[in-house]
Amino acid sequence: MQPRSQAENSTGWTRRELLHRCGMGMGAIALGGMFPEIMQGGESANPLLPKSPHFPVKAKHLIHIFANGGPSHIDTWDPKPKLFEYEGKELPGETPRTERKTGNLYPSTFKFKQHGESGLWASELFEKTASAHADKLCVVRSMHADVPNHEPSLLLMNCGEPRQVRPSMGSWLTYGLGTENQNLPAFLSMCPGGYPIQESQNWQSGFLPGIYQGTYIDTNHESVEKLVEYVVNRKLGRGAQRRALDLVQKLNAEHAKSRVQDPMIEARIQSMELAYRMQEEAMDVFDVSTEPKHILDMYGPGVQARQMLIARRLIQRGVRVIQLWHGAGQPWDNHDKIFEGHKKLAGESDQAIAALLTDLQQHGLLDETLVLWGGEFGRTPTVELPQKGANEGTISGRDHNHYGFTVWLAGGGVKGGQAYGATDDFGFKAVENRVHVHDLHATMMKLMGFDHTKLTYHYAGRDYRLTDIHGRVIQDWIA
Repeated sequence: MQPRSQAENSTGWTRRELLHRCGMGMGAIALGGMFPEIMQGGESANPLLPKSPHFPVKAKHLIHIFANGGPSHIDTWDPKPKLFEYEGKELPGETPRTERKTGNLYPSTFKFKQHGESGLWASELFEKTASAHADKLCVVRSMHADVPNHEPSLLLMNCGEPRQVRPSMGSWLTYGLGTENQNLPAFLSMCPGGYPIQESQNWQSGFLPGIYQGTYIDTNHESVEKLVEYVVNRKLGRGAQRRALDLVQKLNAEHAKSRVQDPMIEARIQSMELAYRMQEEAMDVFDVSTEPKHILDMYGPGVQARQMLIARRLIQRGVRVIQLWHGAGQPWDNHDKIFEGHKKLAGESDQAIAALLTDLQQHGLLDETLVLWGGEFGRTPTVELPQKGANEGTISGRDHNHYGFTVWLAGGGVKGGQAYGATDDFGFKAVENRVHVHDLHATMMKLMGFDHTKLTYHYAGRDYRLTDIHGRVIQDWIA
């Protein structure tokens, strides 16, 4: 028996599409009655339209300053005077297992002092940030993760899962909230000098539709045309581009009809539209030379200063999530010469972080912008011993430490001027009010307006969420 030709099949449906439509027809009718805007192409046509969260938001935007490589908490935000008493001695009790072999206790070479009305402690590495904003910071000293390795810890911090492919935090938030500006990406990841470890997995959309993936920007470039490739079309004017894109999109739409809800085709259609709309606004937002001199001076020189100033400009224009990487090329991973390494990296970022918080406040944006600073784990209070390929034998660095480390939050809905939780007397393990990365994510979701257990996506037979089956909201952080 010969198959029916396309002309003989009046519907033009494939067998798969016929089964889909027959099986889902009544459900589609019900969906159309409940959500007519979806059936009319509103929500499905643009999944990035602003959406309402579960409850009133504390924060509308997120800036994640990612100190890649694992900054040492005991050299930055968690002073441990006991280390001076035990300097050069073995850690009392059982030494926790770390990635590499470590030796005796090694106190910080940086001076700590108190700041603000709250008396928050900080080292000289972040003197400018602490002196200007101590009373806005919630410093979480009792973080802990799962393992002392970069790859799984990076994915845990960014995606809530250390091993499997999962959507990133920024993707979950744009999936839940959409964005206020349809001419710029909802989620940007600015990482100077190329990709970090695990590359684009850190800002992936995972099983969520591709439109929610972070857009990578190499902020080593200053020229807008290099920051955003092909942002200017040298061959076609805007009108000609629009006509060409309309033709391509018409062909894409015809192609999509034969493939029921293909997420790759949908993502391609939406990304092409966004790329067209970006041309005018991107040229403006990424060009910081238009800022007044006193603002440029406030942020200071360098890549970190420039990308933090860009972040404020993006927040002004309604971008939902911005991730600012620091240390992708030269990470905070100081297995040796920690004094030199941390001093250099903090010197690149301290003034810029202080300026970002000040600038957001001056523009009335800090109250609606949640700012997170931290890395994937901390570092040991014991010195790392020389070994082949690990350090230069200077005996002046620290190994990875997932047992206890520090992050801080500020801005949208955060109760500032507090140090929450504590590590032990030497800074090895979180012992008081311990906070897992899942708890951090759950609390951040609450500040952004979501019950973390209810922002889910059905995939492979089950509902997934950023916090998996874990996570608790830390109410003490919320104003």
